[in-house]
Amino acid sequence: MNSRFAAAITACAILVPAQTVSEVEITAEPHHHLVLENRYLRVFKVEVAPHEATLMHRHRHDYVYVTLGATEISNEVEGKPPAAIKLQDGEVKFTPGNFAHINRNLAATPFRNLTIEFLQPRSSRKWKQERELQVFSGGTQHILFVEDGVRVSEIELQSAGVLPKHHHSGPHLVVALTDLVIRSQVPGATGSNIELKAGDVKWVPAGFTHTLTNVGDQMAKFVTLEFH
Repeated sequence: MNSRFAAAITACAILVPAQTVSEVEITAEPHHHLVLENRYLRVFKVEVAPHEATLMHRHRHDYVYVTLGATEISNEVEGKPPAAIKLQDGEVKFTPGNFAHINRNLAATPFRNLTIEFLQPRSSRKWKQERELQVFSGGTQHILFVEDGVRVSEIELQSAGVLPKHHHSGPHLVVALTDLVIRSQVPGATGSNIELKAGDVKWVPAGFTHTLTNVGDQMAKFVTLEFH
């Protein structure tokens, strides 16, 4: 190969742009299934088979994810090197939005989570100061974090355990980490049971006071996301 021909090939290589992975909106990513949407949030159930991967998809909003089952993934953010992450069952994390990535399942079991996007503008509103961990008869309530004005808590109730009377001034989302049967009792009204399977979600409107009792025969564990 003469030097002039080699130089021409080099010049062409410089002019050809590096190959990029095409990007889709999260609503068009086939592993993300929209199960709930309102003016506060969007909830996607995510499931990726063993050793498979999502498409490159964009997160335009801040979000919380709840892991359903222990797993290991490769988080491949656009423009960054891949990062292997081990996730525990029931792990709850906040992630600022405005990025695109691929989630690649490195495990021999399905990767499952709930991705909960915050649709309201970011808020710095403060919650009334409360203890991060509250212990009561047959259970605990652990305030995990407050992000974008949303308070995220994890609640565990042993069988017959009672979450004492409390007031919901704003709406909230319940995410079941285990199968559960919880009785909601509003003072002066007939109680009603809430039955959810692990991974189910329930949107609860604002403006009521109640107690919660685990009327199932096993521990009930769930996460709440409370909005002002």
